[in-house]
Amino acid sequence: MTETDEVVALWRLQSRYADVITRRAWDELPELFRPDTAVHLDLVTAPPRTLVGPAEFTEVISAAMARFDHFTFVILNTVVELDEPERARGRIFMCEIRHEPEHDGGPGGWSTAHGVYQDQYVKIHSRWWIAERHYRSMARTGPAEAILGLPPGLGPLGEYDV
Repeated sequence: MTETDEVVALWRLQSRYADVITRRAWDELPELFRPDTAVHLDLVTAPPRTLVGPAEFTEVISAAMARFDHFTFVILNTVVELDEPERARGRIFMCEIRHEPEHDGGPGGWSTAHGVYQDQYVKIHSRWWIAERHYRSMARTGPAEAILGLPPGLGPLGEYDV
């Protein structure tokens, strides 16, 4: 495969992730994450945590999303860089468009969350996988509105060590 073919394959992996999350198709995550994939979450306003494997990731994320009756994961920009034939890194700037219905006297309403994923990818048997992921929140609208900024040390993709 050419470099362009590999980059397109990685973009397809990133897009598939967005599709799986939007559809809440949790049973499809093992097709994207390796069993030992570490997902490091830094929401800035809560202690960082690490989830390992698609099952633990699904458990935490599906519970967090359960309160929304609408949820769309949108990729705003993405870059990937091939490090070697079977390793790559990428960055995804994203937002979540969410709606929480009224409940228990709470107002509900629309909110968005903006963040950045910094990923490591591995190619095994001609297939790309998410091997490690670092997520950091950058901003939120809605009741918990916050501007959190870019992660420290965020430079050109080839120079940032995730």
